[in-house]
Amino acid sequence: MEQIEIVEYIVKTLVERGLTLSAAESCTGGMLSSAIVDYPGASSVFMDGIVSYSNTAKMKFLGVKADTLDKFGAVSPETAAEMCQGVAAVSGTNIGLSTTGVAGPGGGTPEKPVGLVYTGIYINGSTHIAKLRLDGDRTSVRRRTTMLLLTQLKELLEKGE
Repeated sequence: MEQIEIVEYIVKTLVERGLTLSAAESCTGGMLSSAIVDYPGASSVFMDGIVSYSNTAKMKFLGVKADTLDKFGAVSPETAAEMCQGVAAVSGTNIGLSTTGVAGPGGGTPEKPVGLVYTGIYINGSTHIAKLRLDGDRTSVRRRTTMLLLTQLKELLEKGE
């Protein structure tokens, strides 16, 4: 399924259910928000997109705790969870999405290699975190993260979340 078809399903479903969406992006750097607003009519459900590339921005705009970043790092399931929960809270939306990872080509470590990404979906009180291990160059990692996160959201909506 093409990305625009997935976004169309998401937007139409959110309109039908009266739900709204926001995104907190780190490694995707706005690509996720851009993919959503590529669909005409997305403005009826998409409220905010925050690129929180630095740890300071994650704390300032999303309410990610300094302790979480110190203990687990920016690329962690804990940070992804606080990011998606935080963007939903500050934006007043039912759904918050988040991405945080190492897109490369540098910045990886043995514990957190290039291509390690965590995505978060906060939807009506439940938080879903996914760990991705992606190959490819920086752009490929960012694009695949965007597509996989949108697919995850679509699947959750299909299940009635």
